[in-house]
Amino acid sequence: MTVSVRLDTPDDPAAVLDALRDWQRDGDPVQLHPGDIGWYHRFGAAETAAALRTWSRGGTILAVGFLDGPGLVRLATDPAARRDEELTARIADDFADPDRGVLAAGEADVEAPADSLLRDLLPARGWTLGEAWTPLHRDLAEPVEDPGVTVETVGPDTAEAYAAIVRASFQGSTFSAERWRELAAGPAYADARSLLAVEDGAPVAAITVWTAGPGKPGLIEPLGVDPAHRGKGLGKAVTIAAAAALRDLGASGVDVVTPRTSPAPSPPTRPRASPPAPSAATSTARPGDTMCALRKEHTAWRNPATTSRCRPWPASSTSST
Repeated sequence: MTVSVRLDTPDDPAAVLDALRDWQRDGDPVQLHPGDIGWYHRFGAAETAAALRTWSRGGTILAVGFLDGPGLVRLATDPAARRDEELTARIADDFADPDRGVLAAGEADVEAPADSLLRDLLPARGWTLGEAWTPLHRDLAEPVEDPGVTVETVGPDTAEAYAAIVRASFQGSTFSAERWRELAAGPAYADARSLLAVEDGAPVAAITVWTAGPGKPGLIEPLGVDPAHRGKGLGKAVTIAAAAALRDLGASGVDVVTPRTSPAPSPPTRPRASPPAPSAATSTARPGDTMCALRKEHTAWRNPATTSRCRPWPASSTSST
């Protein structure tokens, strides 16, 4: 049966989000999360729909591609289809041909789950590994400790305070209260919550958490601390508060990613500014923990036509906020 590529989903983003929710599994390699789409919704529904690509067979979505900025496609797949040869060959062909509307000609990056057949196919076609990142996971089966900071849930009245922290946290950010309202109006935000950490009555840190439904791993995106208040442990504190919020929302755990500093030639996770794990003692995929890292991490490749320069971090995240 032919695998068909659908270039846009302007009339049915719910089907894409439903597929992404279904594909989130504890213990599986980390991949594109509904919260990633939810955060992008700050640019509006039309732009978000235009950034989505789907591959389907017989009307069932098997893979989702998300164009998260120029030259970067982040791929999620149905876990049962990650070794599907026909699907994988079609996706690889679509990545290679700019006329198919997935990646433009020139410099490009691809991110996909580590157990995908693309891990074998793309390097065989001349793509090269990029920057290495390590995913970290915290299980939320047990109650989360007190964060030691006052936390408020963001609403329309505090959207500007949240936006101000995001702008201060990321160089070049143009994030605004209107953009927060856009993302809060998106369908993924039904499973999300934005938080402000407050110290002496003033907002000092901002964070948003996204779930994929009860019993599914959650995501933190983004996290920012006012530069004037850094170095006081507020990033850790607000991350603990976020973990507690995710547990309240029914999430089974929380995932974040961090740059890998070791020289091991392992594939990278997505280039975004993610916070440290709430507690090293409760994180199950620490840098240097090869088995956990290989089990949990993404792979990404450089287009063979590009230079060896890796996508910068955190500049790639700051420019899009």
